[in-house]
Amino acid sequence: MTKKNWPSDIDPQSGFRLPLLKREELDEVGQRRYDRAASGQNIAGLQGPTGIMLYSPKTSEAQSSVSRYLRNESGITPRVREIALLITSRCLDQQFEWTAHEPEAVKAGVPRETIDAMKFDRATDTLDPTDALVIELGRAVWRDHKVSPELFARAKATFGPHMLVDLVLMMGGHASTAALLTTFNMQLHKGVEPMLPIANK
Repeated sequence: MTKKNWPSDIDPQSGFRLPLLKREELDEVGQRRYDRAASGQNIAGLQGPTGIMLYSPKTSEAQSSVSRYLRNESGITPRVREIALLITSRCLDQQFEWTAHEPEAVKAGVPRETIDAMKFDRATDTLDPTDALVIELGRAVWRDHKVSPELFARAKATFGPHMLVDLVLMMGGHASTAALLTTFNMQLHKGVEPMLPIANK
């Protein structure tokens, strides 16, 4: 969907259903978040979840700290991280998140077969066992709303209890972002083609 074809309630500058706040409208915390996004310190810039979160700068600052720890300092590998984020985005049909993170997954070494298994809802039995486990866990949480004792036991044995808690918290944070992007109908950046095979809204 091109910019000129965006829904009528989308702000033409922000790309979502609210105008992008100006830097001078923000408090000190909000200005720090604004500056980090404007300088390219996240993958979506201001036209993304950060732009929405400027409306709640203190929450944004706290959430960013937790997210930074879970994604970069908890010991979760980049490959597992990106699979966990992608399967969350896929189960929630969140186009903006998926399209932002599929290239990140490729950079992190996630095999094309693993990405396509998530993208096209394929079976996981031919995948690397850890890749498959993360996908199965995500599907259980977000689609089945139940994690079986057997799946939980495998996840705990693979990651250990501490990292498993961090992994699920990271997926939950990504789901929270998906809820924001869906509610405010965040549009893809100009010139970016959707990567997730779902109907655009």
